[in-house]
Amino acid sequence: MIDENVKLLKKVGLKITEPRLKILSLMQRTSVQHFSAEDVYKWLLEEGEEIGLATVYRVLNQFHEADILTRHNFEGNKSIFELAPQEHHDHIICIDCGKVFEFNDDVIEKRQKEISEQHGIKLASHSLYLYGKCADIKNCAEKNK
Repeated sequence: MIDENVKLLKKVGLKITEPRLKILSLMQRTSVQHFSAEDVYKWLLEEGEEIGLATVYRVLNQFHEADILTRHNFEGNKSIFELAPQEHHDHIICIDCGKVFEFNDDVIEKRQKEISEQHGIKLASHSLYLYGKCADIKNCAEKNK
């Protein structure tokens, strides 16, 4: 995997550095799909890595600019990242615990295209964020603690 990551960083024009390689590897290994810079920093500390929070922010921003990551600014204007998705999807976010659910719906996609065309817009890209509360309030409250 290290060789693949070296190739990826070279391909997008980023210098090969230890922090970049460690952060990229960590993001690829985690089962968490959506994460903040603080999450990455915490995971690095748990693995005994001494990479500062400012470096984590800088690397995540560089990865976003290089299209390795996608940045989302969900409610509260906190940046959340995910590895650049292979397929388009939309998000539902719990306003209590912050959990993010991904979904894709062909009917919604079709309607967005139709509505854009009705307004004379050729849709280039879009993001759909839906906000609500988890149906399982007990588990949601426990995550919030």
